[in-house]
Formats: sequence, C-alpha cells, structure tokens
Amino acid sequence: MIHHRSSAGTGVRRRIVGWVSGCVAWILLCGVAFLLFGTPQLAPAELWEMVFEGGGERVERIVLFQLRLPRLALGLLSGTMLAVVGATLQAVFRNDLAGPELLGVSSGATLVVAVLVVFPIGLPWVLFPWLALAGGLVAGGTVVAVGSRSGGGRSLLLSGVALSALLNGAVIGVISMGTQNDVGALYLFTVGSLAARRWEHVLVALPWGLVGVPLLCLSGRSLNLLQLGDEVASGMGLSTRTVRSLLMFTSAGVVAAVVAVAGPISWIALLTPHLVRRVFNTTDSRMVVPLSALTGSALLVSADLLARAAFAPLELPVGLWTNVIGSPALLFLIRRRGGKI
Repeated sequence: MIHHRSSAGTGVRRRIVGWVSGCVAWILLCGVAFLLFGTPQLAPAELWEMVFEGGGERVERIVLFQLRLPRLALGLLSGTMLAVVGATLQAVFRNDLAGPELLGVSSGATLVVAVLVVFPIGLPWVLFPWLALAGGLVAGGTVVAVGSRSGGGRSLLLSGVALSALLNGAVIGVISMGTQNDVGALYLFTVGSLAARRWEHVLVALPWGLVGVPLLCLSGRSLNLLQLGDEVASGMGLSTRTVRSLLMFTSAGVVAAVVAVAGPISWIALLTPHLVRRVFNTTDSRMVVPLSALTGSALLVSADLLARAAFAPLELPVGLWTNVIGSPALLFLIRRRGGKI
C-alpha cells in the first residue's frame, strides 16, 4: 500500500512537471512569435540584436519595446490573474460555472469608462485606467459587503447577478447618449482588447497581480474546506464568512485591475480551471489554483497572437476570440452537467 501511494504521488508530480514545462515552452514560443510578427516584421536575428545588443533602427525599437513587449507582458499578467480568480470563485461558490462576472467588477469598470468617454469631463487619458479600477473595486466591494451580510455563497451569487444587471443597464443608457465616435471608442473596451497598451497599463495591474495572485494561490486549504460546505468547514475551525469575504475582496481587486486596463476579457477565468481539473483529475484547490495561473497566461497570449495574425493586417479584439472558443465550451460543460447550471 505504501509503495502504491508513493508511485501515485510520483506520477502526479511527473504530470505537474510535464504540464508546467509544456506551458512554459508554449509561452516562450508564442512570446517570440508575438515579438516577431507585425508591421514591421522582424527576423529572429534582428530581435536578438535589439534585445541583447542594443541595435536596430529607432522605429523598430519603439515598436518592440513600447508596443509589443508591454502588450505581451500585459497578456501574460492578465491571463494569470483571470485564471486564478476563476479557480477561486468556482471553489468559493461551489459552482464550476462561476466567473468574475458574478462580482459586478466588469460592469462597474465599464460604466466608469463609458461615463468618461461619453461626457466631456476633460480628464487626461492616463487617468482612465485608475478611475476604471476604482469603479470596479466599488462594485465588487458592494457585492461582497451585501452578500456577506446575508450569509453564504448563494447570497453573494445573487447580489453579483443583481448588481451586474443594474450596472449593465446603466452602461447601455450612457452609451445611448453618446455619438458614433463614442461608441467606436467604447467598442474595444467592452469586448476586451490588449491592443495599444503601454507600460503604464501594465503598472496599473502589476501591483494587484503581485499581491493578489500569491494570496489566492496560497488559499488552497481554505478553498478545499469551503467546497465541503459551510457547516463542515466551520466544524473544522474555518471562519467561513470571514474567509469567504477576504477571498472575494481579493478576487474583486484582481479582476478590477485587469478590466481597468484590458476590458472584460471573457472565458479565460471560466475555462482554465476546468482544463486543469480535467487534465489532473482533481478538485484540490492547492493544485488547481496555481496550475491555472500558468495555464491562463498561456491561453490568453495564444488568443491574442491569433487575434493579431488570423486576418492580418486587420486585427480583431482578443475578447472576440475568447468568446469564439468559450461559447461552445460552455455549451459542452452544460451538456455534461445534464443541463444544470
């Protein structure tokens, strides 16, 4: 028996090492392709010269270091943050179809951006991501505060759905007051896009990723207890209301930071934990959450590379590609659950 358990543990470790190695290799491959592809298109030798030897033409250096590199960095960071939050929320709600949309964060950030674009307030564009972040945090904090006072995960779920519906209605109302140019400016944000992102956008999301992602990855034991139900978790010494509120507030902050700079990119948070659970045949959050972090970054960078390359020189928002992949996947998940959500 001891030998059997040891062999099983070794097999799991090998699969984890293989999965992590594969994800890292895929990210490196996509990253190099991401930096080479576009206008101007770079040769591998030119990329090496610019990165490691300081060479290259001025225009090419600007494109590489001020456009492509920050976009790649933001894609990696956003994919990691969304996937970790998705795995966390699915454990907190004990619902494998739960996602960041239930927090109201995306709607809150979108409403702020819509108001700033449609109404001539006169604020500089550099402040938009920070104000969107504030709007997302207020919305997410409201959901957590109201839901926590009412009890368990179901109250949080209903609070998020109600507030999201209210804020989405407000977004439509604000957009209807704008011009055609306003609608065009809001389109990329509401769909979700990494285009034209700079290092300042990365710096908005980076602190939340550096703090929030490790905290959620280290919360595996608490998430495992929450999945057993509040009564069992409380009987094992877990303060369910406090822990759930802390996890939700952290998740809201992480998602708000992503939405503020990239818009509400769909499906990465929902599908990544499913992929990890299916590959490793486990619901243990101590494995699912950290592995989702790496997998999510690989998925989002892949989708953004596809968004740039599929119809070049025309570029579609990455949010459209994640929707194209995610919608059929959701139908498949619902079918596996017998039509139950």
